[in-house]
Parts: sequence; structure tokens; C-alpha cells
Amino acid sequence: MAHVTLIRPPLISTPRCYSVIIAPPLGLAYVAAALERAGHRLAVVDALGEAPDHEHDAAFPGLVAYGLSIDDIVARIPDETQGVGISVMFSQQWPHVEALVEAVHARHPAVPIFIGGEHATGAWRYLLEHVPAVTMCALGEGETTACDIAEWLDGARDIAQIAGIAYRGDGIARRTEERPRVRELDTLPWPAWHLFPMEQYLSRGLGHGVNRGRSIPMLATRGCPFQCTFCSSPAMWTTRYTVRPVRDLVDEIESYVGRYGITNVDFEDLTAFIKRDWILDLCAELERRQLGIMYQLPSGTRSEALDRQVLERLYRTGCRNLTYAPESGSERTLKRIKKKVKLDRMLASMRAAIAVGIVTKVNMIIGFPFEKRRDVLDTIRFCLRMAWIGVEDIPLFPYVAYPGSELWDHLRREGLVPELSNEYFAALGYSNLRPVRTYSQHMSTAEVTFYRTAGMILFILLSHLRFPSRVVRTIRNLARWRNQSAVEQRLQQLLAQPVRRVLRHASPRRRATASPS
Repeated sequence: MAHVTLIRPPLISTPRCYSVIIAPPLGLAYVAAALERAGHRLAVVDALGEAPDHEHDAAFPGLVAYGLSIDDIVARIPDETQGVGISVMFSQQWPHVEALVEAVHARHPAVPIFIGGEHATGAWRYLLEHVPAVTMCALGEGETTACDIAEWLDGARDIAQIAGIAYRGDGIARRTEERPRVRELDTLPWPAWHLFPMEQYLSRGLGHGVNRGRSIPMLATRGCPFQCTFCSSPAMWTTRYTVRPVRDLVDEIESYVGRYGITNVDFEDLTAFIKRDWILDLCAELERRQLGIMYQLPSGTRSEALDRQVLERLYRTGCRNLTYAPESGSERTLKRIKKKVKLDRMLASMRAAIAVGIVTKVNMIIGFPFEKRRDVLDTIRFCLRMAWIGVEDIPLFPYVAYPGSELWDHLRREGLVPELSNEYFAALGYSNLRPVRTYSQHMSTAEVTFYRTAGMILFILLSHLRFPSRVVRTIRNLARWRNQSAVEQRLQQLLAQPVRRVLRHASPRRRATASPS
């Protein structure tokens, strides 16, 4: 059987990013579990998890990295490895990961390197045409594909017969047939967390959501049935939506309570709770087992199934944080981005969630290419309505043209998106307040940045005037270095930034090198 090394690269961000998410790599842990069950030999290098407190300059100017340096990562690759797989979920990571790829290739020139994740799925042609050290890209769902790649490494399969990959054949970037999605999710092995430095995450309360103790990421579902034009999910997952059997899901939660002593689950689903009966079945099973855990949905969800009765059951079984994702307060924009939501129904669901005690956050986006000023102002007005009813946090994101999305494809056909490059990928971060290039036909970058900043300030002012007790709670939580909302989590990160910058610039190993000396 083949020996495979899987690498989770460092987290890449901008120096003044207000939201740095350090969480265990769920997708890579699923791939590792599939390879392990198939009998392949594995080495895992979780560059972020092994050094989550180590911030250093990235290999590309203007970016910072959290985790091991490139030299340290390469040094951890066993000499006997036959293939190296690197997970790249976010395109902003790529400029640094490209330097990592070149370093791995320099140290192990005969070892194939394959890239997986949403970036590889959306930008596979660019990777194969511009980075000769990349052997292939795994497209979409990765477990079965990774096992087939391992068989190819072992000489048991032809590369052209592997479904769901892109590779370089006769010097040309080629794509094989699409791989069918996994239909029965309970046939997949649970994530191979024993191969990762879990205590580094658990002891610090690190995760995708707010810090509610020893947290672990999980998926209750896979895929998303919707077709939002700004999202790369349809390219990565198609629009097939599947849910796990409730018993299998709760069995996994119970195993983590026993093995790791978890107190919280972060559900990282694209669209977690859609089916009302399934939600109620999950609540019933959690109530029956009395596991004593909290859980949260930090990634955004629909509201159609979340009425007062369902939300009361969610709270009773441990749900404490919930993120909604209407994306816009403009009906015209919602229609153009194919976001099929009813804003009044979503507001009613938010009111019910707040009434039962769930901390709510709402994801919003402004600056779509077709948006006019009235659309942006409609979104800001909707944000103020949410502040009035008690929503705690609204990160008003700027639109970013993400590779692999329908809207990105449209902008490329119109010649409005520049050629892909490391400069382009490096600028794709949106969790900071710096100006982000707009593709709006009606507003400048400066104007969109103004609306974004003004909208967030107005939301915060109205929210705290309406609910002054939150100010006291936030001060108390900051003093205790804990958080209950995304706002408090970001404030902690902002307060910690000056200390991290001092440590980074005082370090003798200030810059991560692009290749071993």
C-alpha cells in the first residue's frame, strides 16, 4: 500500500484581519480517515495545529502566516512518502502554499504533489498551467478520490482513469469525468482526529465558532441545494444535499465527549438545518442521551424550518449560537444572486431565536457588480432592523470575486476580472476593514468601503443603545478572556494583535522561507 503525507498548510491572513479562525481541519481529517481505512500508510502534518500561536511573515508580501514555517513543514515529510497531498480551502492561502509546493518539490523532486479543496476545484487549470510542481488537483468531495490517487501512487491504477481529478497530460491541463457524490454519509469513516494535534485546539477553545470550551468541528450534512451565484459550493459539492442519519451523528458526538471531553460542537455545514423533521429527530436524540454539550452553527443557515417550536428545542438541547445568511436586504439583489429567501420570514425566525436565548449573527454582503446605491442602502436599512430586534453581530462583507463561482465566471467572460495571479489570490481576504477591489458598475471601491464601514458602525451603535446590558457583558467577558458572541471574539483577537506583532518582529525567524536552504 502507498505511503501518503497529508499537509494542512498554515493559516494565511492579512496583518490587520479582525477574524482569524483557527480550527481543526475537518475535510483533511475525513480524507485521512478514508486513506487509513483503505490500508494506506499515512503521515499528517497539521502546520496550523502544531504551532497555532506562531505568527510570522508569509512567503508572499503583505500576508501573515499562523503555524509552522515552510522549512519546518518540509522537514516533517518522511523520506519514504510516495505522494504529498495539500489541502487548500481558501484562495488567499495559495501564494504561500505555492512556495510550500516548490519547497516540497525541491526536497522530494520525484514525489507527486496533489492539491485538494475548494481552491483546487475552482482554479485547477491555473494551478496546472502555472505551477509545474503540482502533479494533479483533486476536485470536489475528496475521500474516494484520495484513495484512488493512493492506488495510482502504488502503481495499481492509471491516472486518466481516476474520476474527479485534473492532471497534466502531454503538457496540457486535462480534467477527468466528474466523480459522483457520496450518497450514504454513514458509510464514511469518522474523521481521523487521532492523527492531528487535537489538544492544541481543545485546550485553547479554538474553533470556527465562539469559544465555548473544548470544541470540535462536525458535519451533519453535506452540500447545499441552492445555487447562489457568488458561492463556489456548486462547483465543489454540486447542488446535491444529503443529511446524516441522526443516530450516526449523535454517536460521533458521544464518542468525542468520552474521548476528548468536548463541551461544544461547531457544525460547519454549508446549509445545516433545512428539514424540520430531521431537526426535531436530532433534538429528540440529544435529549435522550443527555450529553451535556453545547453546539453552534457559525457558518450560516436558512430559516425556513426554524420556527419558535424548533428553536426552543434547539436551545433546550444546547444550541447557543446561530448564524443566518440572507446576504442582502435588497430584493433585487437577492433575485440576481439566486438567493431564494423571504426576508420577513427570516426576521421572524431571528426574533424567535433571540427570544429563546440563542445568540444570533447574520452574514451580509454588499458591492455586487450589478448593485446600485439603493440596493446597498436597502441592505444597511435591513441591518438596522436586525440591530433593533436584537441580532448581535453583522459582518458586512465586501463582495469578492471567488474562483469557481457562477458570478466569477460571468465577470471573466465580460473581461472584468484580471488574469489569475498570486496578487489576485492574496487580495481575496474579506475579514478586515481595508478597501477591497469592487467590481461594481455603479460605485467605486472607496464608496463601497464607506458604506460598509458606516453600516457596521451604525449597527453597533444602535445595537448597544437598544441593549446596553451587552456593553457590561462584553467588558466582563473581555476581562475574563472569554466570549459569547462573534463581536467579543473579534475584540479579543484585535486586542491580541499588538502582542503578536511584537513577538513576530522580535523573532529571529521572522520570515518563513520559500524553500529549504
